[in-house]
Amino acid sequence: MIDSVAQHAAVAMILQECLEGVEHIFERQLTSDFPAVNQLCRHVERYRGKMLRPTLVVLCGLAASDNPSDRRSVRDEHLTVACVAEMIHMATLVHDDVLDEAETRRKGQTVNALRGNETAVMLGDYLISNAFHVCSKVGDPSINLQFGEVTNTLCEGELIQLHHRDDTSLDEATYFEIIRRKTAALVGACCRFGATLSGAPDPVIRALDRFGMAVGTAFQIQDDVLDLAGKEAVVGKSLGRDLQKGKMTLPLILLLAHAGAAERAFVLDAIARRDDAALRGAAERSGALDRARQRAAALVRDACRELDVLAPSAVRDLLHTLAERTVSREF
Repeated sequence: MIDSVAQHAAVAMILQECLEGVEHIFERQLTSDFPAVNQLCRHVERYRGKMLRPTLVVLCGLAASDNPSDRRSVRDEHLTVACVAEMIHMATLVHDDVLDEAETRRKGQTVNALRGNETAVMLGDYLISNAFHVCSKVGDPSINLQFGEVTNTLCEGELIQLHHRDDTSLDEATYFEIIRRKTAALVGACCRFGATLSGAPDPVIRALDRFGMAVGTAFQIQDDVLDLAGKEAVVGKSLGRDLQKGKMTLPLILLLAHAGAAERAFVLDAIARRDDAALRGAAERSGALDRARQRAAALVRDACRELDVLAPSAVRDLLHTLAERTVSREF
């Protein structure tokens, strides 16, 4: 038991050191000659929050290596790729806030609320540009190509979602395709890159990619649940934006799918009026919120089974814990 605790503590220390390295690369890359640009970049650094994607690059890199307990198993390339992933993710957050007209993120003002949409759009573009500049330093064109494919997929997901705004007939298959593209694709790529850079065999790389895809999908479902039923003071960002922007998320899809004629008419009217309180109450009464959470929990179980391809280690245990916390989080 003592050895197990020590192993977990050692992995936590490795992870902390690696994430500090990612932050250092991030800050160095985004240092500009212009104070105004620096000020914006420092403001957006608070968006880093949970650092899920860099964490997955590091942990999957460790878990897929020959020695998961050795800090040297995480190469400089892992940290660079982790930084690229986080920059891309933060760019999507800045752009999402513009699309959603959100005013709060991480319990502070969004860039668009603080400086306007034009500045926010350009800052998001600046983050993407810097991400690919950093990525070129890895020296592996295949990594650049794969990140390019991922960013294309992210944009496609957002475009599909925009196309289906106010589409109350949106089905589950289309919903899952949207979130697979707009969220899960990058999470899966982080796991895949971590394993690839550690020289893992193809079966391990594919299993960790599936792990990340499942975790990313569950993460987005939980985000959608919190947007409808969370508390803004806890979540730390503007809530109810999905409804205000006409986005049909899993709780509402399930609510409509299981509603009788009278309930369905009530729900459609509430959607048209953007009445989040009425929809939250209906989703709670009908069990739609619980069913959405159950879908997310099932995805996490699927994700954890993919980890069986790895040898037992404290790192694998931490990946299990991270996946499980995806659906238990309140922020």
